[in-house]
Amino acid sequence: QVQLVESGGGLVQPGGSLRLSCAASGSTFSFYIMAWYRQAPGKQRELVASIANDGSTNYADSVKGRFSMSRDNAKYTAHLQMNSLKSEDTAVYYCNFRDWNRGRWVDYWGQGTQVAVSS
Repeated sequence: QVQLVESGGGLVQPGGSLRLSCAASGSTFSFYIMAWYRQAPGKQRELVASIANDGSTNYADSVKGRFSMSRDNAKYTAHLQMNSLKSEDTAVYYCNFRDWNRGRWVDYWGQGTQVAVSS
C-alpha cells in the first residue's frame, strides 16, 4: 500500500516563504512523476508544479519565478519551495505521485496540507 505523507503547510504573511514536502513509502519505484496541486475554496483543483523522473520541472504561470520544486530519488521525496507568497496562494495543497507500473500510470494522493497567506 503506497502512502504519501505531506508536511510543511501553515500560516505565513504575504511575502513570506514556506517549504512543502511529500514522501512516498510502501513500495519501490523506478519511474514516477511527482506534482503539487492546490484547491482554494470554491475553485477547482489546479496543477501548481510537477517534476519528472529526469528532474525536469513544470510550473503554473501564476507561480513561475516564485516556487521551485525538487526531488530526492533515494527517498522518494519531493519538495516545493514557495517564496514571495501572495494571498491568492492560499489553498489546500495536495501531493500527487504518479507511478509507472506494469504498463500504466497509477495515481496516489496525499491528504492535503493547508497553506494560508494572510497578514
